[in-house]
Amino acid sequence: MSSTGAGETAGQASVSDTVARLRATYGTGRTKPLAWRLAQLKGLGALLRDNGPALERALWEDLHKSGAEAQYTEIGFTLAELGSVRKHLRRWLRPTRVPAPAALLPATARTVLEPLGVVAIIAPWNYPVQLTLAPAIGALAAGNAVVLKPSELAPATARVLGELVPRYLDRSAVAVVQGGVPETTELLAQKLDHIFYTGNGTVGRIVLEAAAKNLTPVTLELGGKSPTYVDESVDLDAAAARLVWGRFLNAGQTCIAPDYVLATSAVQAKLGPLVAKWIERYFGADPRQSPDFGRVINDRQFQRLTGLLGAGRLVAGGETDASQRYLAPTVLADVPRDAPVMQQEIFGPILPFVTVDGLDDAIDYINAHDKPLALYVFSEDAKTRRRFLTQTSSGALGFGIPLGHIGVHGLPFGGVGASGAGSYHGRRSLTTFSHEKAVLSKPLKPDTIQLVAPPYTPARERLIRKVLGKIS
Repeated sequence: MSSTGAGETAGQASVSDTVARLRATYGTGRTKPLAWRLAQLKGLGALLRDNGPALERALWEDLHKSGAEAQYTEIGFTLAELGSVRKHLRRWLRPTRVPAPAALLPATARTVLEPLGVVAIIAPWNYPVQLTLAPAIGALAAGNAVVLKPSELAPATARVLGELVPRYLDRSAVAVVQGGVPETTELLAQKLDHIFYTGNGTVGRIVLEAAAKNLTPVTLELGGKSPTYVDESVDLDAAAARLVWGRFLNAGQTCIAPDYVLATSAVQAKLGPLVAKWIERYFGADPRQSPDFGRVINDRQFQRLTGLLGAGRLVAGGETDASQRYLAPTVLADVPRDAPVMQQEIFGPILPFVTVDGLDDAIDYINAHDKPLALYVFSEDAKTRRRFLTQTSSGALGFGIPLGHIGVHGLPFGGVGASGAGSYHGRRSLTTFSHEKAVLSKPLKPDTIQLVAPPYTPARERLIRKVLGKIS
């Protein structure tokens, strides 16, 4: 635990004062030494290990998330990411040598990673521990001062993080800003050195617009409708098991969850009953009674989701209880492509099946829409897999498993196009929050620069052309 004492959260200081305080700290150079960075990462690990029960209670209060799910998707996940970065940080921070061109020899060239300054991390509500603290790992490892803005829509978790972060991290360089839209708006108006935002595209555009006023670089982790293609070559029962796990984890409130399934009518006829079977296997005959099935985050989202029901043929679920914000794991088959449920990211426990004629139709449908954050393919056919790899674009591509790529710390996590800009996890978390500075060192003697400096005599021009010709 850090010995720096209790810190501030919103309400004790204005957002502008908080950012100014962090900038003053950063200006002293306090955050740059490796020892400080490692101490903050150690403190973050202690925060997660010491306070598992408190974090689990908050996640249950906000999302009805079970303790086991809280561990492997939030607390344990973040600890694993933290361990990977701590293990490799010294090596990742070493300067990288780059060959110097012949025209500049003798010289040495290298790149070094330097911190950006004061960075803001604006987190969503669906994984409020992971998506607040996992980006902070990279920001702290890079030596930045950090403003954390947890989501007000997960108030219990935001409150616990606001209490714990100042106890475990350096309060002069790390702060938690609490509040809603006004506080976030004020934060975006500050002169920051990087903004890391996870959420939806609508707010993402607001973040970009605000950042543009100060030319602040931005990482956007957005979402969209992540498609899944299933064909007859695969073990449909195994595919159904993984689909149900990926779709209904956290009650479907996952940015990389399978959003809809593309399959022929014949595959749908076989797949639908298998999906229904696995829903019951995981959550029981009445998922409302299952301690392992979550709830919709708030009434507004519940009303939006229930408004998407009714399209296609009901295969499973459909039951609702507004008093509990309960929406059963629901599967809809033969859903029309123009149905409301196909016009927006679902972000809830509804899985529509859309009929396609085959592989060509599926690829055309995917390519006609925004590039997704993730794309999943269940097929044992090598040519089918290759076509999805080469003929579609997505933030990630998973063969045979949804969500799994996020747990591979060496893989970048991020979107493309409307699903996001930039990536993180592993070494990319460090580089996202760093500037890769070019450094060139050349002795004053021998002064080879005179060979290419004016006046450009015929002999000197011949030399320049000869050297450049060899380079090309």
